[in-house]
Amino acid sequence: MTSKKEIISLDGNSLTPELLCRVGYDSTVRKLTKSSWERVKAGRKVVDDKVDKKEVTYGINTGFGLFSNISIPEHDLKQLQLNLIRSHACGQGAYLTVPLTRMLLALRINTLAKGHSGVSCETLQQLVDALNLNCISCVPTQGTVGASGDLAPLAHLVLGLLGEGEMWDTEKTFPTPAQASVVLKKHNLKILDLKAKEGLALINGTQFITGLGCEALVRAEKLARQADVIAAMSLEALRGTVRAFDDKIHLTRPHNGQILSATRIRHLLHTKANPSEISLSHANCGSVQDAYTLRCVPQVHGIVLDTLAFVRKILTTEINSATDNPMIFCKSWYEQLEKDDIISGGNFHGEYPAKVLDFLAIAVHELGNISERRIERLNNPDLSHLPAFLVKNGGLNSDTFFCYNIFGKGFMLAHCTAASLVSENKVLCHPSSIDSLSTSGAKEDHVSMGGFAARKALEVVGNVEKILGIELLCACQGIDLLSPLKSTRSLQQVHEIVRKV
Repeated sequence: MTSKKEIISLDGNSLTPELLCRVGYDSTVRKLTKSSWERVKAGRKVVDDKVDKKEVTYGINTGFGLFSNISIPEHDLKQLQLNLIRSHACGQGAYLTVPLTRMLLALRINTLAKGHSGVSCETLQQLVDALNLNCISCVPTQGTVGASGDLAPLAHLVLGLLGEGEMWDTEKTFPTPAQASVVLKKHNLKILDLKAKEGLALINGTQFITGLGCEALVRAEKLARQADVIAAMSLEALRGTVRAFDDKIHLTRPHNGQILSATRIRHLLHTKANPSEISLSHANCGSVQDAYTLRCVPQVHGIVLDTLAFVRKILTTEINSATDNPMIFCKSWYEQLEKDDIISGGNFHGEYPAKVLDFLAIAVHELGNISERRIERLNNPDLSHLPAFLVKNGGLNSDTFFCYNIFGKGFMLAHCTAASLVSENKVLCHPSSIDSLSTSGAKEDHVSMGGFAARKALEVVGNVEKILGIELLCACQGIDLLSPLKSTRSLQQVHEIVRKV
């Protein structure tokens, strides 16, 4: 008997970064709320009325961008939408992973559910069905400038549902690209029949930036929590003082992140209720204060936490926003509106998510930057007063600590790997969003470059995950070398978990 799958409702207003990641990675069922369907239906009626009345309206019966002043006859409106998708599906580079692409599709559904884009209920239902059946297009990672939306990647997202290009064959153990028409047939899905405005509505938005951004954020927040634990492990292995984490110090500089980081670390370290034999062994050593990489952890980790809180605020707003152009406004939605309206604006511009993802990369990099310096301290016998590179009898012989067989030079090369990753991140942290190039015949003369900001942010997070993993292994090795002395119950539990891996 199979367990009942969780149902996640997409309504355009209540999606969170965590929920989005679950949609990407878990086997949840997605649906729209009743009120969302009503708004979508009302928005579509406004578009159909414009077509029936032959009123010239951008995005419905005109060209796009530089060609926005060219009217398109009614009999060519469907072809206009097809041509738009085909011409914009020109991305390059490796494909996004299946989970990230699912997140991209879920985000597009979520913004269309607000009703401001004018898609039909039939088209939106086909997108929902494709998501639930895991029928996902192959989307290249390169090609968006982040305004007018993420056009190229979103065009690829739609192209597969038109039976063109490639989609993921997810029925295999390891998904592989396959001909889109074949994949659609496997899933009993019809090819999308795009109506007036629908091609533009499906590709005009910031979902590539925000999809990757939410993945980066959720992982970064987890990493920031882990960084406090790992720093506490290193402090213990290096026999540092707990005094720098006294709450009185941090309350005099009451940044939320700093106080939170100090509190976490303090609760892991030596107290009367949670004693550490290691800490007691050097209580009278005469050392007054530690190096900055130990003493200033809350001040450094704290600003990372506060930056991530700001990023979360912006991304949560963005993933629940209408980022299309033009946008539909039904008089039934607004008391002051005398008639239905369609307005051209610039909500597709990705500057908001682009900027905060540059901030995220810079902030998370600092977790890796300070971690690498602690790795150096752990490996350097002049600083750690532990065996060089955390191995006894270094050189030809090696010591084995639990499952780790450290040959000759111990953790020397592990530190080199961490240093290499930190160096990469220093280049990756150059802000993408400070750049802009005019495109589309100078019609789109300022862009966000948010797609690259999102990709870089994810890469920085991945590198810091590896750096902190190396520090954790070094810290555990350092604690092993202080045996038979034991740390606090909390840190011993962390140590035991690592040694079971």
